[in-house]
Amino acid sequence: MELEARKAVLYSIFDAGVRAVAPDAALMRHVCLEDGQLLVDGQSWKLPRRGRLLVLGAGKGVAPMGAAVEELLGDRIDTGMLVVKYGHGLPLQQIAQVEAAHPVPDAAGAAATRALLELAAGATADDLVLCLLTGGASALTPAPVSGVTLEDMQQVTELLLRSGATITELNAVRKHLSRFSGGQLARTAAPAGVVSVIVSDVVGDALDVIASGPTAPDVSTFADCMDILARYGLGSAMPPAVLRHLRQGQLHQEAETPKPGDALFRHVQNTLVATNRQAVDAAAEQARSHGFRPVILTDRMVGEAREQAALLVTQARQMAAELAADAQPVCLLAGGETTVTLRGRGRGGRNQEMALAASLALQDCPHICALFAGTDGTDGPTDAAGGCAWAGNLAVAGLEQARRALEENDSYAILHHCGALLRTGPTRTNVMDLAILLVWPENIH
Repeated sequence: MELEARKAVLYSIFDAGVRAVAPDAALMRHVCLEDGQLLVDGQSWKLPRRGRLLVLGAGKGVAPMGAAVEELLGDRIDTGMLVVKYGHGLPLQQIAQVEAAHPVPDAAGAAATRALLELAAGATADDLVLCLLTGGASALTPAPVSGVTLEDMQQVTELLLRSGATITELNAVRKHLSRFSGGQLARTAAPAGVVSVIVSDVVGDALDVIASGPTAPDVSTFADCMDILARYGLGSAMPPAVLRHLRQGQLHQEAETPKPGDALFRHVQNTLVATNRQAVDAAAEQARSHGFRPVILTDRMVGEAREQAALLVTQARQMAAELAADAQPVCLLAGGETTVTLRGRGRGGRNQEMALAASLALQDCPHICALFAGTDGTDGPTDAAGGCAWAGNLAVAGLEQARRALEENDSYAILHHCGALLRTGPTRTNVMDLAILLVWPENIH
């Protein structure tokens, strides 16, 4: 198979995974109207007669969910508001839409979150609040606690992102600095009923971590936050107001986030409608349709991006060596979300870093090619979703320059120079990342 044909197969497999987790279709599979009631995974919620139906939400993939809800509920919607990443919106008729920054929050997100909280605070026992949540909501909905500023939140986010902290760790800290996250939206909306429809962008699909869990009980604590800062040596770098708030919380001088067992969650339903595993499974089926034997390695890939790429290439090379000359080619699949510990001042993202690391390991392997990409269509602060790796793709730049680029976390520039970037534009979904490796027998070129 020629190189362009191989790349086309990689793109087709990735696209199938993304299409399988389209938020609008996912919502419609789990939510319907029946006899004037909203059915969500079989649980029935009466549509308000005296009260109002409010639609609130945030995330990279929330706009298609808003469109689906408008199609389903029409003029039953009394008011609504969604916060989306810049460039990720869609035309909506009944639900207001505000664009804001991700991954570092901005003033537009802060203003929009204040409006969301005002709407929630006005809800009564006669109202029903339908929440639409996808990955990215944590950054899009900054609502700093008293004494903490938006600039403080921006600094916290940047420090944790640069440190290599996991999304679970990042969100634990953000929840304890927020009036919106960590169950706080549900608390604000009480005593109204709250139904949340959620697309997962975290490994393990923990409801308190996805979007920082605005309507889910929070299992993390102030003590956990202090441990995270200590783990990454960030205590002295934190803004003084942030450190003071977290320390006071650890001493029980600040209120904790709502925990499992809190009575307010008796009137809350949180429902997952799309996950990374669904994307991986769909990618596997597409690989099979192209004549490959799919092998799903994991949907819980974590760790340092370049290290995970090296492990995947090692597995692929081993499989290539073991395949008989006439064996069916294999498609290795992994899903999850890696992290990047910033060592240099370059530009890129975790998937581009994986693609560059894999490229360096595949220069002598014409029987393996690979793709690494974010299902949301964006990877780090770039216009790329990720990148590809194949034998010889670094020739135009040179191996030494490629190695320096990896050390400087400058994957975007080198992949762009080599024609190995993947650009999809916003997909308006977000279920983390996909790694796809096509493997032929070692003695077949």
